[in-house]
Amino acid sequence: MSNGSHSAKFINMVIALVSSAVIALTCIVPTALAEDGDGTDAGNGGSTVQPAGPVPNIIITNFTYGDGSVAVGTNFDLGFTFQNMGKVAVSNMVVTVDGGENFAISGGTNTFYYDSLWAGYSLTQTVPMQVLSSAKNGAQGIDINFKYEYVDGDTRNSNTSDIKISVPVSQPDRFELGDPVLPDTVNAGEESTISMDYVNKGKGDVSNVEASIEGDGITATQATQYIGNVASGASGSIGFAFTAAAAGEYDAKLKVMYEDADGQQQTKESPVKITVSEAPAPVDPDTDVDPQENQGIPAWVWIVIVAAVVAVIVIVVVVVVRRRKKAKKAAEDDDWDWDSTDSHAGTDTDGTADTAGTAADAIDAPTQVIDSVPSVKE
Repeated sequence: MSNGSHSAKFINMVIALVSSAVIALTCIVPTALAEDGDGTDAGNGGSTVQPAGPVPNIIITNFTYGDGSVAVGTNFDLGFTFQNMGKVAVSNMVVTVDGGENFAISGGTNTFYYDSLWAGYSLTQTVPMQVLSSAKNGAQGIDINFKYEYVDGDTRNSNTSDIKISVPVSQPDRFELGDPVLPDTVNAGEESTISMDYVNKGKGDVSNVEASIEGDGITATQATQYIGNVASGASGSIGFAFTAAAAGEYDAKLKVMYEDADGQQQTKESPVKITVSEAPAPVDPDTDVDPQENQGIPAWVWIVIVAAVVAVIVIVVVVVVRRRKKAKKAAEDDDWDWDSTDSHAGTDTDGTADTAGTAADAIDAPTQVIDSVPSVKE
């Protein structure tokens, strides 16, 4: 036998062995799958079971609430668009909107029903809402819940989807400034103070408060002051010491910059007109003062005048009273010494007048003043 025939027999044997192995493996693999129960349905003649399809998901693709932020106590329309991202349609859908402790439904319901939503399709819903007065400042959440059913093959299943969106809430800016207060008189070259009150009436804090004074013709000791943060309900006062170089009227401006509860930069300005007078000339204590330049009479002069008048009145009264008493006493003494038997007194027994005695008695006798009696010539 030649070498060619031996090679042909060997090749045929190898082919036969490989064929037998392939046939054996073909018979063994289906049996193993059937025994494991993977991918076959024993009650359906051993056919392969189809895997379940993916669960359809509902997501919110867009929502609106207006421009900027919503203020406390205001109404707004919340609009949102939701889409079925699955491969099968969903049906019997119920959508619920929950505003939590910051939002409430304004004149409507928070629950909405949809009969079906095909795969890949979307719907839009608008909900009237209101920001509660107790709402906190900043981004606040709103919960939206989707509950729906879908059919997978011959089986009906249910699923839910909870989605949260955020809406920024702003407190109204109620940081207020009072009117600038100036002293009654502002003199040139003298330091004066201007002040201004402030109060934060809002529910949120304001931060980085900074105040400054601006104006031509005046120089402030500290032109810019940093106040810091002002809590809700807090108040205070800002004061600036300044000096005007010359007399006249000057336009100044008090400016306050701060960040409101939303973090936005705010600026408030208060214009003020300052009237400056010439400073009074200094008085030299060594300079003699002309009495004629004095206006009015000093108080101590009036006191001396009044005291002198009272003293004069007292003296006059005392003198008059004493004279009257003396005259009254003289009249009483004269009545007491008078006797009718003494009508011949002053005549001696011999009928000769005693002129010496009469003269002496006339000198010593008191003077009596008798009213309504005519005088007698001597």
